[in-house]
Amino acid sequence: MSETETSNNNEVPTLLVKDSHGNELLCFLEQIVPISGIEYILLTPVDTPVSLFRLREDKDPELIKTIEKKEPILEVADVVLQEYDLRLIRSAVTLTITGELEEPEPEELEEKDFDEDSELYELLVNFKVEDEEYGLYIPLDPFFVVGEIKDGNAIVLEGENFDKIQPMIEAELEKRDI
Repeated sequence: MSETETSNNNEVPTLLVKDSHGNELLCFLEQIVPISGIEYILLTPVDTPVSLFRLREDKDPELIKTIEKKEPILEVADVVLQEYDLRLIRSAVTLTITGELEEPEPEELEEKDFDEDSELYELLVNFKVEDEEYGLYIPLDPFFVVGEIKDGNAIVLEGENFDKIQPMIEAELEKRDI
């Protein structure tokens, strides 16, 4: 397996997974789900995943689904995050934040439900770029990555491959919970 790390039996193994563009994401291995002779893997990012939203007055924030790595918005986000000793990582699958995040007090937690598949988010930082306001939000629901092991490497399942296998993985996981 590609860059698997464990230091003792109590620690969760990590895998470095790659997407179709060669981007990498270091993840904890949560589960192995064999389906039709193929071992699929359920992973969670080691670093904190974040989502980028465009913020507009009197409108729900708009999720920015695809963004180029060299986008000026991300450069500004980098500078803002450095003020908090955080760093933005342009990873496979998602943007992530590395550094020590402070745990908010429950009464300070400003949860936003943006109606994006009914996910809840917590605002990490907001900033302006060319008169537009943006925010980096942490999803409050667990963030899972699905992949498979091919030729000893962990590869992210994407597009049609993901759409095809996702229901089978969910069905297998539901059987395990019984």
